[in-house]
Amino acid sequence: MQLTLWTYEGPPHIGAIRIAASMQGVHCVLHAPQGDSYADLLFTMIARNAHRPPVSYTSFQARDLGGDTAELFKTTVRDAVARYRPRTLLVGEACTAELLQDQPGALAAGMGLPIPVVPLELPAYSRKENWGASETLLTLVRSLLRGREPRPRAPLAGRRPRANLLGPTALGFRCRDDMTEVTRLLATAGVDVNLVVPAGAGPEDLLRLPDADFNVCLYPEVAHATCAWLERMFKQPTVWTVPIGVGATRDFLQEVGTLAGIDPEPAIAAAQTRLPWFSRSVDSTYLTGKRVFIFGDATHAIAAARIATEELGFEVVGLGSYSREFSREVRAAAQGYGLSALMTDDYLEVESQVLELAPELVLGTQMERHIAKRAGIPCAVISGPAHVQDFPARYAPQMGFEGANVLFDTWVHPLMMGLEEHLVTMFREDPEFHDGEAASPLTRAVPVAAPAPLAAAEADAATAGTDPTATPAANPAATEQTPPMVWAAEAEQELRKIPFFVRGKARRNTERFARDRGVATITVETLYDAKAHFGR
Repeated sequence: MQLTLWTYEGPPHIGAIRIAASMQGVHCVLHAPQGDSYADLLFTMIARNAHRPPVSYTSFQARDLGGDTAELFKTTVRDAVARYRPRTLLVGEACTAELLQDQPGALAAGMGLPIPVVPLELPAYSRKENWGASETLLTLVRSLLRGREPRPRAPLAGRRPRANLLGPTALGFRCRDDMTEVTRLLATAGVDVNLVVPAGAGPEDLLRLPDADFNVCLYPEVAHATCAWLERMFKQPTVWTVPIGVGATRDFLQEVGTLAGIDPEPAIAAAQTRLPWFSRSVDSTYLTGKRVFIFGDATHAIAAARIATEELGFEVVGLGSYSREFSREVRAAAQGYGLSALMTDDYLEVESQVLELAPELVLGTQMERHIAKRAGIPCAVISGPAHVQDFPARYAPQMGFEGANVLFDTWVHPLMMGLEEHLVTMFREDPEFHDGEAASPLTRAVPVAAPAPLAAAEADAATAGTDPTATPAANPAATEQTPPMVWAAEAEQELRKIPFFVRGKARRNTERFARDRGVATITVETLYDAKAHFGR
């Protein structure tokens, strides 16, 4: 384990809670210390759920460790069953309770409860949240379908094909809207949805999983293991293509058509997406070749890299993920772009690579939003972990053709705002931007105070996108003990004409160029010599 300020994933019991919170009639009892109920805030404050998750904690304290914590657990189970009346009970333990070795699953199974009890193995010291969600879903499905023999499905002749959508969970990134969009997409292709699991399903619904003609693995981090098990045990094929982006959505419909025995072309032709035209439009040609760094869960990171290169004309300069269970897939994707994948759950490693690569756009998680903000780089969130603003009230899917429209807006607008700020910077000396005789009639009536001049250190920090008051711990870039370079006033003025989102890189390259050649004061000529050198 590693002590850290931020973490991309919680412990595996958070994943178990996500499955329970997604379903109807399922309750989770966790053998956990007092304080672990913080998980409730993830659902009520971050995801803005109307109800707290269906979980009960034993909440033992230090003084309880000298007594019978096993009896405390059994009391919690009895109270939870009597109060919430679930139809299935999940039983697990948090990291501290794991050390007590009370074996809560065996305790609950021996209590003679009138409902199915599903014990969970959640190794907190070796696994994390997404694995916990995946293992909980697989264990629940396997427990409820145990002993059921595969039965022949009705022939497709005379009826519409049926599919299960597997993977959407509470606290998942845009899962609510993705479910709606993919359901509409399948309906357009002539396919009905048999079940969505776990979101909205009850324990008895899981018994109908084998009735579908095929499964759709929407979120492999959660559903891959369950889809593979259903494929093995019930001979159900799986659509593995995740429909994020125009190209992937077309591939998804082609794969659905193959499994369902239908022609997907009418659904593809009916696509209502503006991304292809917008990405070719005059305004967006400004974006061609922009350098982008991508980091997130494996599903969204791989999809984002494809969209960035094939549909928006960006150049992917960095690709990584914290989803270690899918390292092979991420590394293969990165290799296709001539890159080495960054597989880590340490945000400081991610920050170091962002600062080193100096991309013009960052696509990542809530962590990368903070990193990019400090570096003065435009950013869009494409994956969990996410903050409250990434659980919008509006309809904002990531999947399907409508999801492609949402992605275009989300990714491109930060860059276009960067262009706007660049134009304002370029013309800041124009009389129209100042009070006086040449001021615009709209601004004459309300005088605007001129901004106070920045101190030298603050000016350097502003152009580099860093905080001059930040401590080395908060700003790793500040730990480099190199003497500051002297910039001539004319060179500083010329530097300000460079767009703010690449200005920091231009400053660093010029200073490195000057140091290598022993230049004491950077002039306009030095700036242009450096530009010519690094532009070769």
